[in-house]
Amino acid sequence: MSQGQRVPDIANLEFVEDLYLHYLDDPDSVPAHWRGYFAGLTPTANGHSNHPPAPRAESIFNPRGSAVARRAPEGAAQYQQRLEMLIRAYRVRGHLAAHVDPLMRHVARPEELDAAFHGFSEADMDRTFHTGTLESNGRDRTLREIIEHLEETYCRLIGAQFMHMDDLRMRQWLLERMEATRNRLRLTREEQVRILTKLTDAVIFEDFIQRKFVGAKSFSLEGGESLIPLLDLAIEDSGRQGIREIVLGMAHRGRLNVLSNIMGKGPQQIFREFADLDPEKYLGRGDVKYHLGYSSDYPTAAGRSVHLSLCFNPSHLEFANTVAMGRLRAKQDRRGDAYREEGLMVLIHGDAAFAGEGVVQETLNLSRLGGYGVGGAVHVVINNQIGFTTDPIDSRSTHYCTDVAKMLQSPVFHVNGEDPESVAQVVRLALDFRRTFARDVIIDMYCYRRRGHNEGDEPAFTQPLLYAAIEQRKTVREGYLEHLLRLGEVSQKDADAIAYQRQETLEAELAVARSADYNPPVRQLSRLWQGLHGGPSGQADHPDTSLPVEALRDVGYTLTALPDDFTPHPKIKQVIDRRREMARGERPLDWGMGEALAMGTLVNEGFRLRLSGQDSQRGTFGHRHSVLHSVTDGHEFAPLELLGPGRVELLNSPLCEVGVLGFEYGYSLDSPDCLTIWEAQFGDFANVAQVILDQFIASGEDKWGLLSKLVLLLPHGMEGMGPEHSSARVERYLQLAADANWQICWPSTPAQMFHLLRRQMLRQWAKPLVVFTPKSLLRHPAAVSPLEALAGGTYQTVMPDPAELDPAGVQRVLLCSGKIAYELEDRRRQLERTDVAILRLEELYPFPEAELRAQLARYEQARNVYWVQDEPANMGPWRYLLAQYPRGLWGRWEFDGISRLAGASPATGSAASHRLEQERLLTAALGGPR
Repeated sequence: MSQGQRVPDIANLEFVEDLYLHYLDDPDSVPAHWRGYFAGLTPTANGHSNHPPAPRAESIFNPRGSAVARRAPEGAAQYQQRLEMLIRAYRVRGHLAAHVDPLMRHVARPEELDAAFHGFSEADMDRTFHTGTLESNGRDRTLREIIEHLEETYCRLIGAQFMHMDDLRMRQWLLERMEATRNRLRLTREEQVRILTKLTDAVIFEDFIQRKFVGAKSFSLEGGESLIPLLDLAIEDSGRQGIREIVLGMAHRGRLNVLSNIMGKGPQQIFREFADLDPEKYLGRGDVKYHLGYSSDYPTAAGRSVHLSLCFNPSHLEFANTVAMGRLRAKQDRRGDAYREEGLMVLIHGDAAFAGEGVVQETLNLSRLGGYGVGGAVHVVINNQIGFTTDPIDSRSTHYCTDVAKMLQSPVFHVNGEDPESVAQVVRLALDFRRTFARDVIIDMYCYRRRGHNEGDEPAFTQPLLYAAIEQRKTVREGYLEHLLRLGEVSQKDADAIAYQRQETLEAELAVARSADYNPPVRQLSRLWQGLHGGPSGQADHPDTSLPVEALRDVGYTLTALPDDFTPHPKIKQVIDRRREMARGERPLDWGMGEALAMGTLVNEGFRLRLSGQDSQRGTFGHRHSVLHSVTDGHEFAPLELLGPGRVELLNSPLCEVGVLGFEYGYSLDSPDCLTIWEAQFGDFANVAQVILDQFIASGEDKWGLLSKLVLLLPHGMEGMGPEHSSARVERYLQLAADANWQICWPSTPAQMFHLLRRQMLRQWAKPLVVFTPKSLLRHPAAVSPLEALAGGTYQTVMPDPAELDPAGVQRVLLCSGKIAYELEDRRRQLERTDVAILRLEELYPFPEAELRAQLARYEQARNVYWVQDEPANMGPWRYLLAQYPRGLWGRWEFDGISRLAGASPATGSAASHRLEQERLLTAALGGPR
């Protein structure tokens, strides 16, 4: 049919059907343009056609659109065509009829799965067909046999969604794997006994907790115990595939069970945490037992060892996803696993959270990106079919909680969690698919939550019918044991022996945990962090961050040398030429060059570099240009990659904050040798990632003993850009600052930025670093540094006044940070004032008290110190500083603040109003202009 010709409309349907019947008997009997169209309608091996669906040859349509069987005489071709459409219906829609709900609630069966829908009658059921694309061992089968095969494959206890995937190879692979076995896994007796044992472990652990610690919160796995054999099988199969490292992320439901029965955490440790007998030990620190992580080496039945890492997790469901992803990526990079074949990520979700939390979509989106992918993850949804007290009908707009995952072109396997052997089938299928195609796979394990959201909750208040049905269900172990007893694969005596042994083990562990002399194992940092430490600020070291001028020049020359086949944009060529002059010492360094030299020298010393953020390759404000683009053919060139031996990754991240920041935090946990940087496009964009800041970065060491050297670059400056592009919310980071949990710095010169980044990597004191970076200062003529400033000195937490003032004549000291210092110094020059000193506070936390006191002591005649900021009074550092020093500075200086008036919004949207506010601020600090 010619391009643009329409599909025949309903008025011509009878003519088209008759024409199609002729085509099926003899394609040459119809005109060529119709022959081309009908050829596109014939399903391919995967069930797809090349055109939109055409009217079925066996049917006409009544005005309401329902199919009516047409009993005209037909040949074998017509029957075969209808059979192919029936087979396709099962592949596409069979999952909707699958019995995946263990509560056996009504399933609405799609009419396309009925043979009559496709024009077949009972008389056709014993007709023999060539099965076409359906696996049949090369023999024809009756329609009855074919339907039975399709029912078992697609509508039994596994519902497979995979026909939405565009890739023919992936669809065909799954078709062959599932239809050849009818989606069943033949298990050996040894494997069946292993599943029974793991189910016994899971059930007895939960029962033991409920009996011994009555009323305590444990977020029981009861109803979803098949998770334990699922994970066990996944680890066993992964070991056979050559996986050496598995990183797991999960929320609190079932975590204690996983810790004990998969991770190998001693039950005595868990029981001791329930007893909670050490109040002095955890004053103001630590976390609840069902948030804790763990790592161990898992010995597989085949004699291999797989290292497991279960990430710590706060109650914010799903936010650990990208943290786990970043950790695995770091482990893969450290191993040199460029093809992502030796590591696996397993993420365990809840149904309501998977559908409801936006970070799930961010996690899925990262999975196929070169800078973030880990070779595919296995997602396991513990589908309790309820969220706290909320029914699915109230919590999502989709049929399945997993529908968001279809964005990935990945298969979704819905499985009845009460049938462990079906669970085993989808685990093996999922792992093999991931191994073959390096893509995420989703297992949606339907189960239920036997208790309420927690052990103190009464679920029957809100779901009385649901919980009446749950009350009637036996445990998964009981049901599986009955199955094995019927098969004769195990005796009741064997099963009782397994249960008795597990019960006795837990009793012995509890006795140890309750003993007065019990000493829990001390958690040790991994070997990666050997020689590094956290702890109080008094333990901070101050390494020499300077380098010889010759070394700086060598790095500068490398950063400004372009390949012969590379043609930069003319303006970029000017940037490179200026940077070369800076490297020669002929021009002072601007911010971009100071930053580049810091990164380049660290890479040259063997540290790795990973920079990630929105538009970070170029920099939001065009100051970095770390990745250059040829104007002739578009190919990229990154000068930093020429340095070594450290590896360099310079990434433009997707347009999201929480997922990417979580990833980089996770990466930093396993990369103490890597300068890991996340840069916000504007500082206030970090607001979106507040959960990662609050629940992970700021408190990770305090709650979980985790160290990180992550660097956050947050552009900040009140420059008339409006409420949303001005403030990085300095006050929020200071509010979170305590127990030396992180460093908060505000450098104001290129040399300071150079020394700060180098200090972060050379220090043995390992803490996250929050940096408020400039915008207008990136090109400010005064915000420059000589090359020699990098060759001497270190990071100055308090910068002295650059003016050569007579200290005896100073009556007032202005203390400030960032851009406002340059404006104050400029106004002071205009007014020719020599009685006001200006000090820059370049580290806000830990507060450099000794350094500040030393600088202030130079001005013996000064009585007043003013903190000057251009943020509103209720924002910026002022109120934090006032809370630290409410009665002045150390009894020697009165202390007051100068700022904009307190406001609900960080800044005005009017540029003219901004200028007026700024003028009033400078006047209050120094007087009006002359």
